Amino acid sequence: MSSIPHQPYTYRRHEAEEPDPRRLPGWRAVTDEEWNSAQWQRAHCVKNARQLREVTGNLLGDVFFADLERDQRERATMSMLLTPHVINTIAPAVMSHRSGQLTDAYYEDPVRRYMLPVFSDRRRDFPSHPYAQRDSLHEREMWSAEGLTHRYPTKALVELVATCPQYCGHCTRMDLVGNSTAQVEKLRFSLRPQARVAAVLDYLRATPTVRDVVVSGGDIANLPWPRVEAFVTELLEIESVRDIRLASKALIGLPHHWTDPAVLAGLRRLTALARPRGVQIAFHTHANAAQQITSSVAAASRALLETGLRDVRNQAVLLRSVNDSTEALLDLSFALLDSATIMPYYVYMCDMIPGSEHWRTSVAEAQELQHSIMGYLPGFATPRVVCDVPYVGKRWVHQVSDYDRTLGISYWAKNYRTRLDADDEKELDRLYEYHDPIDTLPPEGQRWWRSRLMDRADGNGVVRA
Repeated sequence: MSSIPHQPYTYRRHEAEEPDPRRLPGWRAVTDEEWNSAQWQRAHCVKNARQLREVTGNLLGDVFFADLERDQRERATMSMLLTPHVINTIAPAVMSHRSGQLTDAYYEDPVRRYMLPVFSDRRRDFPSHPYAQRDSLHEREMWSAEGLTHRYPTKALVELVATCPQYCGHCTRMDLVGNSTAQVEKLRFSLRPQARVAAVLDYLRATPTVRDVVVSGGDIANLPWPRVEAFVTELLEIESVRDIRLASKALIGLPHHWTDPAVLAGLRRLTALARPRGVQIAFHTHANAAQQITSSVAAASRALLETGLRDVRNQAVLLRSVNDSTEALLDLSFALLDSATIMPYYVYMCDMIPGSEHWRTSVAEAQELQHSIMGYLPGFATPRVVCDVPYVGKRWVHQVSDYDRTLGISYWAKNYRTRLDADDEKELDRLYEYHDPIDTLPPEGQRWWRSRLMDRADGNGVVRA
């Protein structure tokens, strides 16, 4: 009998665990009842460096806090907001109480890198791509009603709320979501919530070609459940709506919200309404690293599925230094499947928003990663690595029409029109550009970009966003 051949990746079953929060000085006295309460978690969110120091005590060094505070002053596009649960998944293996013990582990940790960025993470040469935009996907231009993006022919996205229980540094909706920062004055909805919801529902009733509605934000976990349930109940009354997707990263960052008996009872009512009407309700969440799939996340996911939902699916974002390796993506995918019955669904390339160049990867790197994860997972659970191309939409990374790897410019076609180009006969023949991070280009390509951008550089040679 031949021996089993050595493989580039070795599967290891992931057993979900919950790190002990009492290892951190600020939570030494927390009870299990408090920790598992969504209300306690929300009340004890960390919103600034001072509060983080209160939690971590002397385990994090001053150098880290100085780094964090500088990023908040000079680079951050998202305000700082982390639930205790999120913080507890950062450097979960560090148990020592020695002064400064957490510092190195925090700098290296993948969850910290995207949930709690510091100034030294960012690139000094190109912190932002020259073509970065605050609304990089132009969703607001495609609003058919305030907060309703109708980009695809049969699908629409509803932004019910503009806040989340926790804020990710790489948020693609950084123009709208969360509090303003020193760098970004956020957009605000102009209509009151009731008027916005009414306008959204009126549009969907009048547009029978929309059969698939994503209910998102922000994060629907930040709305009182009765308002979410009432909106989805109205959607179920629209005959043309056949698929409803509820989107909430709170399953990963605040799982306690989704195990609330009142919320689960409401979901059971919705699925009971949907089933005889032939409507599928699914749930989408967002984890980027295997260590985020804790036992409480797994328990919440199973509880959601027991309400009658079609699926719980994960939409990760491909981030440099977080999950940009074969091992990291496969570890995440198997953790989702093995521990939490969450379906790996999409891995999005990080969008071209300001301050994101240290996270973004090139199209070529994304293509290599898609190739490298094939064959390990069941076909139905192999995530698709996609590029969300401005004005085009999601495209598998191998669907590129043309690609100049020296300059890092890829060209993409679309096969449908949006409301912005409804009367443009040539729209389906047009190619749209997407740009790789400049530091990933060969020297010739980097020189080309620098030669065209020197007039936008400050006295230190740093290109302004």
